[in-house]
Amino acid sequence: MRLVLVGPPGAGKGTQAEVLSRKLGVPHISTGDLFRSHISNQTELGLEVQSILDEGALVPDSITNEMVRKRLADSDADHGFLLDGFPRNTAQAKVLGEMLAAAGHDLDAVLEFRVDEDVVVERLLARGRTDDKEEVIRHRQQVYRTETAPLLDHYADKVISIDAVGEIDEISERALAALHSLRAEK
Repeated sequence: MRLVLVGPPGAGKGTQAEVLSRKLGVPHISTGDLFRSHISNQTELGLEVQSILDEGALVPDSITNEMVRKRLADSDADHGFLLDGFPRNTAQAKVLGEMLAAAGHDLDAVLEFRVDEDVVVERLLARGRTDDKEEVIRHRQQVYRTETAPLLDHYADKVISIDAVGEIDEISERALAALHSLRAEK
């Protein structure tokens, strides 16, 4: 299966991606992991990303797109993947569509992990990280609503909404049941 995971920061996308990746037998591809890997391996893209981050700037879509393009070309992604953190906006979604079309593929689904903002804020505050201050968390939620949530309209015919409140296993089971129903329809 070729899946994109969408949801606000703190919705549990990374946790669910790890579980679903194992259960579905496809790689979990996280842009954060890609950035860290390229930086630690000092690839050309990694050095460029490090330089941008050192300046306090955001990594441009063109670099993120190229990292994802290279990663999707790896043989373990031939039969599917879970994308976590990409696409972040509709421009990246269009590039992903072009990448997949060039390979003769399409997305199977976009899993939206739905969580009330106050629940997410509570979750993130409970982690106790120094960068998890309420005003910072709420700002990240606003950025999500402005930049990433429009993906739900872009992918309207592919979105499967999952209630992301509950125990990790419960949420995973909801997602797997929804994906199983999707497979049964095809």
